[in-house]
Amino acid sequence: MKQGTYSISANVEIASGIFRMRLEGDTSAFLRGGQFVDIAVPGFFLRRPLAVREWDDKGFDVVYKVVGEGTAILSGLKEGERLEVLTGLGNGFDARACRSSALVVCGGLGASPAFSLVKELLRTGRKVTVILGFNRATEVVLFKEYQALGADVHLVTVDGSAGLKGFVTDAVNLLSPEYDYFYTCGPKVMMKALCGQLEGPGEVSLEERMGCGCGICYGCTCHTVSGPKRVCADGPVFKKEEVIW
Repeated sequence: MKQGTYSISANVEIASGIFRMRLEGDTSAFLRGGQFVDIAVPGFFLRRPLAVREWDDKGFDVVYKVVGEGTAILSGLKEGERLEVLTGLGNGFDARACRSSALVVCGGLGASPAFSLVKELLRTGRKVTVILGFNRATEVVLFKEYQALGADVHLVTVDGSAGLKGFVTDAVNLLSPEYDYFYTCGPKVMMKALCGQLEGPGEVSLEERMGCGCGICYGCTCHTVSGPKRVCADGPVFKKEEVIW
């Protein structure tokens, strides 16, 4: 974990109420896709934890949805403004666990933290099937970006306004993708259903309301077969068989 001040180089709306922010600064604390940052929002005591979509040696970007006062303030910040950020938080996905072919299933903004994972899997020669699920077409994000990576990408919407109609579990049944390891990030109910549906090993990225974001307050504790675990510090990524839903 590192603390630093970062400069906003972009903060644009990419779908209805969904923004992508680029922050310039030190990225040396990032090790794996699936890690997150904790951003100090001006005027608020608690920080806002946001998953990192992608990073390079100059900065990183996050994708977030306006759901309250804090994220509403973030959405109004302009290029050149600066934010204090904790970086390199949490344990990310283990790309090495996949031998040759991976299935990556994302729901909603779960598409953001899995992006760097897919890049790493493809870079190291794995075959990757990606299923992106959203409620409706106006909420679709990062679909074209995943296509540009070279993955086999499938889009699903609940109302059928874009891609296949139904849930990601329906798409899995329809596509019957080949994989030796799976990764998933999204709503808890979606991931629970997937873990019951998919055979073989895999990883899930959990989301919980966080206070400190670094393991001190225990406010984001989840239940696992090894006892209570902190999503922010012990996760957010856990093995499929660890989680008690």
